[in-house]
Amino acid sequence: MRTLSQYVRRTPIMRTTADGRPLVFKLEHLQLTGSFKIRGAVTKLLSLNVSEVVTASGGNHGIAVAQAAQLLGAHATVFVPVTAPETKTSRIEALGAKLIRHGTTYAEAATAARDFGLPYIEAYNDPDVIAGQSTVTREIVEDAPDVDSIIVAVGGGGLVAGAALASGGRHVIAVEPENCCAMHNALKAGQPVDSPVNSIAADALGATQAGSVPLEILQRHNITSALVSDEEILAARDRLWADFRLAVEPAGAAAFASFLRGDVPGELPAVILCGANSEWQPR
Repeated sequence: MRTLSQYVRRTPIMRTTADGRPLVFKLEHLQLTGSFKIRGAVTKLLSLNVSEVVTASGGNHGIAVAQAAQLLGAHATVFVPVTAPETKTSRIEALGAKLIRHGTTYAEAATAARDFGLPYIEAYNDPDVIAGQSTVTREIVEDAPDVDSIIVAVGGGGLVAGAALASGGRHVIAVEPENCCAMHNALKAGQPVDSPVNSIAADALGATQAGSVPLEILQRHNITSALVSDEEILAARDRLWADFRLAVEPAGAAAFASFLRGDVPGELPAVILCGANSEWQPR
């Protein structure tokens, strides 16, 4: 029987301090495909056992589905908005997937992909995908059981929902850009609502609506929603490189930006560095 662990890396943790506070980094940006998304993509493909799939993505999920399909002997078609960065779209094609550019937003690309006539791989609004993403936090808890809070960057909600399920009751902080905060708005409204997408991290965190499945999970757990500015995200990204030689994309720095702002409770927070697919090159 094929299992997730055959196809993904168990990424390391790094114990360190920042601004005089201890913390643990989960180095998920070192994951195969450069983000956590491969975990959910492989988990879903294993459950489907099909030869062709389709998905929509701003970038990282599409890379993950393309890689998962290659690993499992399937073929993927990936719809992306025309705004998707070339750094990510070129990797999707290099992995053998068919790339289709459609619309200017992830929502428009997703609508077209769902109409394509193949089994559709959700980016976040799916229990199997969330189960795959939950393994990030499960590894944190196993490798650093003294962690008492977990900081997660949020787009549609798959990673943070998985964190809530696997945290063992630890406090989970859901971090989003100020102008790209579909989950924050959904938690406030009590249901998914249309939200603007305008952030330096929008290609990874730019959901126009939070997933209904992740939202329901978060409503049942101890979650704090925190917002950070684009300026804080970029400063955190630069700090990760300057102080720790960790190179991540803007979305990968959002959780650390919240830590630097002092939003995070607990004696030993874990910060998930969720992705490293970026055109930015550290100096």
